[in-house]
Amino acid sequence: MGMIRHIVMCKFKEEAEGADRATNLRKAKALLDALPQRIGEIRDWEVGIDCGYTSASFDLVLVATFADQEGLLAYQQHPEHVKVVEFLRSVHEMKTVVDYER
Repeated sequence: MGMIRHIVMCKFKEEAEGADRATNLRKAKALLDALPQRIGEIRDWEVGIDCGYTSASFDLVLVATFADQEGLLAYQQHPEHVKVVEFLRSVHEMKTVVDYER
């Protein structure tokens, strides 16, 4: 079994948690960018905010790599990840995920 690539894309609400979309996007990126220092299973990590060139785009993307499925599962269950997911659920209106073997 090869490495696992984990991709998540979110479309954010115009307003949520008392803040506008841009503020919540910056907060989400900061929270996500802190995870590699806290979760050892993460092998590679990139978080990007959409440039806004098309209305069809999602607002935020996460591209992560894990050594194997067990690493991905450990990451998903990690308490620090769970906290970030709770925030994301409160500010996004749609999410899509793709996990594939490399």
